[in-house]
Amino acid sequence: MPEEVTTQRKIFGFSSNVFYAGIVSFLTDTSTKMVYSVVPMFLMSIGVSKTSLSLIEGVAESTASLLKAFSGYWSDKIGRNKPFMVIGYGLSSLILPLYATVVTPLQMLLFRFAERVGKGIRSAPRDSLVAGSTEKNETGKSFGLHKAMDNSGAILGPLLAFLLLSLKPDSYRFIFLLAALPGFLGMVVLILGIKEAGKKKESLIQRFKFRDFPKRFYLFLAIIFIFTLGNSTDALLMVKANEVGVKVTFIPLVYLISSVVSVVLAIPFGALSDRIGREKLLVAGFLIYAGVYFGFGFTRNIDTIVILFALYGVYSASTDGVQKALISDLTAKNKKGTGLGIYHALIGITLLPASLIAGTLYDKINSSIPFYFGSATAVLSALLMMVFVITGPKKREGQELCPLPAS
Repeated sequence: MPEEVTTQRKIFGFSSNVFYAGIVSFLTDTSTKMVYSVVPMFLMSIGVSKTSLSLIEGVAESTASLLKAFSGYWSDKIGRNKPFMVIGYGLSSLILPLYATVVTPLQMLLFRFAERVGKGIRSAPRDSLVAGSTEKNETGKSFGLHKAMDNSGAILGPLLAFLLLSLKPDSYRFIFLLAALPGFLGMVVLILGIKEAGKKKESLIQRFKFRDFPKRFYLFLAIIFIFTLGNSTDALLMVKANEVGVKVTFIPLVYLISSVVSVVLAIPFGALSDRIGREKLLVAGFLIYAGVYFGFGFTRNIDTIVILFALYGVYSASTDGVQKALISDLTAKNKKGTGLGIYHALIGITLLPASLIAGTLYDKINSSIPFYFGSATAVLSALLMMVFVITGPKKREGQELCPLPAS
């Protein structure tokens, strides 16, 4: 833990950097989820197939994800995180309103790619800043706050989109333009509120070496790879809800149910992972995901869809922030940005084959098969995670899993 953490003032029990990073994510996610909650229906309104929809999401995520590893490593090398956050959040905020000009799938692909480049630049340095601004034994709690704030934006964004669609159906382009406002406010908070969590020059990473990371780090990444292969784009969940009978106007409202549940549970689950161990919570989260996706595969009932979206929020709260906290545990203090960058990059790159598999199964076979596939990979991941727990070293209270010296 960097020494600078102890000098940061507290806001509601969290360091100021962690708190303000959460506010930035709240405002940015309000912006992006206003757009994301209606993009699938918008694309289908201009004649895009489900395979093309999945391809757009997969290509955008995967090709930009290589930047996550690079930005994480570079932030460790120079000992600074904030510049990457400013560039990354700024790029995304500039791109989102341009969605209003889209008339072809290719245009959407280009804009989605550019917006994801912004996320690729900021994600690992931001998570590194959160980890580096967190006191001992509170990593899960801090990432839980970030997840809660992120999902609070994921509630407000779709809700605003729902209200606008209710007042004026098919007002997709106006929603895209309005989404620029919270993104701009997020940039103001970032620039004025977040302070660089500087590192001593002698502790900075000099060059990347695979052997600098423990074997359990790579084993965990292998489990995440298998799980992500079945974790296709959330756009298909919204398409499925629409096919079951949820009206287009209500799609954003149904989608935000999972975000509401995740907000309520993210901090408690993060704190729970600090006490009982992150691995056990991830096993539970993977199994919940398996049940949710299996349910999406067979259900034809709107009420069941609503329940499944709520359970999807439980899965999200028990895994997203917890996985980042575990990656932070498994990496040395001066390599957290690099480790988190590799983690983000792996997920993003794997989303391309995952989205192609899901979209093709959806279009070529039927709407149930991609969800059954995702359920199966989740069960396998849970079993491998159990092995990860059984074979792992016992962690003493207050001790990092990888207290490696800086190299």
